[in-house]
Amino acid sequence: MKRSFHHLLVTGGAGFIGSHFIRYVLTKTDFTGKIVNLDKLTYAGNPLNLSDIERHFSDRYELVRGDIADLELVRHLIQTKQIDCVINFAAESHVDRSIDGPSDFIQTNVVGTFTLLEAVRETQESKRPIHFHHVSTDEVFGSLGPDGFFKESTPYDPKSPYSATKAASDHLVRAWAHTYGLSVTLSNCSNNYGPFHFPEKLIPLTITRMMEGKPIPIYGDGQNIRDWLYVEDHAEAIWLVITQGRMGESYNVGGHNERNNLELVRALCYTMASHTQTEPESYLKLITFVKDRPGHDRRYAIDPTKIETELGWKARHSLEEGLDLTVRWYLNNQDWLESVKSGSYRDWVRHHYTT
Repeated sequence: MKRSFHHLLVTGGAGFIGSHFIRYVLTKTDFTGKIVNLDKLTYAGNPLNLSDIERHFSDRYELVRGDIADLELVRHLIQTKQIDCVINFAAESHVDRSIDGPSDFIQTNVVGTFTLLEAVRETQESKRPIHFHHVSTDEVFGSLGPDGFFKESTPYDPKSPYSATKAASDHLVRAWAHTYGLSVTLSNCSNNYGPFHFPEKLIPLTITRMMEGKPIPIYGDGQNIRDWLYVEDHAEAIWLVITQGRMGESYNVGGHNERNNLELVRALCYTMASHTQTEPESYLKLITFVKDRPGHDRRYAIDPTKIETELGWKARHSLEEGLDLTVRWYLNNQDWLESVKSGSYRDWVRHHYTT
């Protein structure tokens, strides 16, 4: 039976995936209710990612600056906004940052998730129905060899501070569902890419380096393999899981687009060349191999059979199509990119959104 909701609390909705989810729900689904976006607006949370939504859906969309680990704030929003579904995107997510400073990852990914679950539990105990969806990653499963795929039943084996904290948050969600009877669903996705992606990640970093004529760094030998998922396809999958997924179940979301990092970067070089009428070699020569990061997982690959067979979802974009759309977007939105890279939008955030 399809679940319907009136008021959503989306945490981390000013980030990359969360902002695409909000845009997808408001523009491409039959949802007619309101969305409250709770975001701490740290370095990767940018209200400009949803400036079009603020303009066109001012009566149905609200951004609140705040921390998911603030129980009083979360409780207040759930109660006063009559929230009946919480979708948790809020997370520290960059592996390199987790290696340099793991404490922020513990606070947001573990303590923050615990706080949200407690607020949801209080609401449920007050006899008001509420659902919790947790957005996670394939990195909780560890690293694969040359064969095989991550399934929902794959044992967890996280290898970085980031993936360890996401694994911990997944376990908390399942434990609260089992112990307290919370209504929950979970999803674990492969690597996302697309417009509005903060330029520290591989695809937007490669695009910006090509635009600047600067070296494109590739860790190690460039043979680390990831499955790539266009972000709008992921947003569609999450909405299907929330509204139609089986209660208490997790669903793996993947794009059937495995590439090693060197192959991916070379594909981006050719795509950029096609849009700039430039010889591919002018970008390919920028590729530079750098020292590998500690504990770099070799291969991730998702088996999305469960969500495909149960919910009829399948990624709509091939990697070639998605890369073309992504490169085109960055070339046409250099003002956004410059504001993010320079940090100039932070002054605007501080002026418009107080904690």
